[in-house]
Amino acid sequence: MTETMIKIKINETELEVPAGTSILDAAKQAGIKIPTLCYHEDLLPTASCGLCIVKIKGMNKKVRACATAAENGQEIITHDSELYNIRKIVLELILSNHPNECLTCQRNGNCELQTLAKEFGIREQVFKPQLKPKNIDKSTTSLILDRQKCISCGRCVQVCQNVQDVWALEFIGRGFNTNIAPAGDLELNESPCVKCGQCSAHCPVGAIVEKDEVDKVWEGLNDTTKHAVVQFAPAVRVAFGEGFKLESGEIVTNKIYSLLKKFGFKAVFDTNFSADLTIMEEGSEFVDKFLNNPASLPLITSCCPGWVDYLEKYYPCCIEHFSTAKSPQQMLSALAKTYYAEKNGIDPKDIFMVSVMPCTAKKYEISRDENMSASGIQDTDVVITTRELVRMTKSSGIIFDALPEGKADSILGEYTGAGTIFGVTGGVMEAAIRSAYYLITKEELSDINITPVRGLKGVKEAEIDIKGTKVRVAVAHGLSNVKKVMNKIKEAKAKGEETPWHFIEVMACVGGCVGGGGQPYGVTNTIRNKRTEGIYTDDKQSKARCSHHNPMVQKVYEEYLDHPNSHKAHDLLHTSYTHRPVYLK
Repeated sequence: MTETMIKIKINETELEVPAGTSILDAAKQAGIKIPTLCYHEDLLPTASCGLCIVKIKGMNKKVRACATAAENGQEIITHDSELYNIRKIVLELILSNHPNECLTCQRNGNCELQTLAKEFGIREQVFKPQLKPKNIDKSTTSLILDRQKCISCGRCVQVCQNVQDVWALEFIGRGFNTNIAPAGDLELNESPCVKCGQCSAHCPVGAIVEKDEVDKVWEGLNDTTKHAVVQFAPAVRVAFGEGFKLESGEIVTNKIYSLLKKFGFKAVFDTNFSADLTIMEEGSEFVDKFLNNPASLPLITSCCPGWVDYLEKYYPCCIEHFSTAKSPQQMLSALAKTYYAEKNGIDPKDIFMVSVMPCTAKKYEISRDENMSASGIQDTDVVITTRELVRMTKSSGIIFDALPEGKADSILGEYTGAGTIFGVTGGVMEAAIRSAYYLITKEELSDINITPVRGLKGVKEAEIDIKGTKVRVAVAHGLSNVKKVMNKIKEAKAKGEETPWHFIEVMACVGGCVGGGGQPYGVTNTIRNKRTEGIYTDDKQSKARCSHHNPMVQKVYEEYLDHPNSHKAHDLLHTSYTHRPVYLK
């Protein structure tokens, strides 16, 4: 169907855009930036901040560009002295209700309000401060909610309710007394919050941030009684460079190895290794069910702690279908304090295990239950996000761009392309299929690129032919999309019917881990796609691209675990689940 085009003028520049295009997007196409604070590409426009007002010739009132569609023949003015003054006053009013704590704020230097105040030359407080005391919510191990810094843009509410369908946040009160909080003004830890961190990733200011634990990492590194080791996740390597003005998706894996060695870590591991290990455990689990107990299917992947929390709260009826395999983070940490410790003669109590993740929920995962202490002590000591590692690097005096290419410690660092694609939606499924085909047929898959499960479509379905046997799979990312898949399973179970799929991958965040709640700010689908391209480039350039080809994974089984899903593997690498209440009392 041919797209209807309209002609408009923006600041005397003639432009042709598709009908229905917002004035804000049309201006971007013309190379014009209209200031906004409440708008985000991922979300529906709310027009709440009022900064994007523009003039339309022949119209007395000014309109908000983010929520107004351009119309054929319109002549639009986006910038003049009157609009400048109105926008500056709006910013000054917002600042009058915002604490003047930029120097101590976690978003200092990376705050959209701070940037606009600088651009508009605001150097004094014109309006009398109207701050009201509001409690800081530090109830979760992942996120901090500082309501005083909230500018009521509504981004966190929208992403929590519409994108994630969790409904942990909402507007409470009216006017000057408006507050952002869970229903009933509860603390986050008492609410349905799954700690995914999408609220913090979409907040334009410092109202919701990850719990910063950089100081804890430095303390561990400086403790001479500790043997500090570190791992970092697949998605970190294609986003970390953004903190140093590199292009989204640029692979900086080897420089991160060097960086972490410079910090003083005794061993640098790669979570991609344990992603390969996860495939061997989870893939073997699927093959066993598929061949010997098909009635127990579907099997649902378990790498995402935000999704695990969501399942336990909203779909306890489906716990029996959940893979017991731990996430790659927890598998590697358990092996670091057992296998690695034994091989190197180190007391596990002396190992300080740090994990660098694209995810705020990983901070919660490390102490979610006793299964996270498979080594006899807590397996992962501290988790920092990609953003925290960027801040840690900038304060260290190390010039990241000047670092040489380094290497991981091979014992828990060697990985295949299948391990690296864990960082994107569909990657776990693709990696699993590559090895499941071999585990079922004892033959290698001729084309290991499983393209039907790739891309940003919310729910992806495919039927994989394994030598005449049809395997139906589904991939869902963003919890509102996951809910659609889970409801179909729930309905089928209630009717006693076969469920639509055999194997399901779920990720809490849109795009998977590349769009995780702890990744560098400013994520859009354009950035998600660039990071995804980087992940698949890393896959293509890997010497081995199937998890069962990882020689170090094979060695771990030979020397320590015996075989996938062995008794020892279950003790160290598997977990269990329980029904958790949506609201704590």
